[in-house]
Amino acid sequence: MEHVASVLFALFWKLGGPGLLILGILDSSFLVAPLGNDLLVVAMTSYNRDWAHVLYYSFMSSAGSVLGVMLIDLAVRRLGEAGIERHLPRKRLAYVKSKVQKNAVWALIVAAMAPPPFPFTPFIVAASALQYPRGKLLTVVGLARMVRFGGLGVLALLFGHSILQWFARPYVQWFCVGLVVVAVLASTISVLGWIRRSRGGTTDAPRQHPEPAVKH
Repeated sequence: MEHVASVLFALFWKLGGPGLLILGILDSSFLVAPLGNDLLVVAMTSYNRDWAHVLYYSFMSSAGSVLGVMLIDLAVRRLGEAGIERHLPRKRLAYVKSKVQKNAVWALIVAAMAPPPFPFTPFIVAASALQYPRGKLLTVVGLARMVRFGGLGVLALLFGHSILQWFARPYVQWFCVGLVVVAVLASTISVLGWIRRSRGGTTDAPRQHPEPAVKH
């Protein structure tokens, strides 16, 4: 597993911008890649230290995140509030619903900019199920992610030499490998769980919910 993880990390590094795009799609949809894009943006910008790469890597990571969110939105929006009750724990669903209904823009900004373990996907799921406008959803996530990855890129530009020395340490490399292992296992569990819950359905008649008020 460690060898496979090393190969995967090296593959995304070698792909450069497209690798960040692909990883962003995977991480922001139904898969799990904690800190994957963050670490790659920092490492790759530290290696290619110029403003053009800061903008390029930030854009590709953000674009991948937007595409991943679009995949979630396409799958969840048609389900509505009743449909997603099978996919999110009741307490978490109630929490994210309250935040999205109170102020969707700020809830999405915080979710898109905050690092793990702060939840991101549940907020996207809730916003889509509550019929928050797709265009606004993608715009808010894209801008927030651009700020997040752009900020990391600037730090890498300023402290690139020290960061590369830090990445060269064996325990940091093993930490990155461990993240890939966790990502593969967590993604497998996430996808299988989503499929199982989607096929399971419920025996009760669908409940009717009033159209929720979402502040745009």
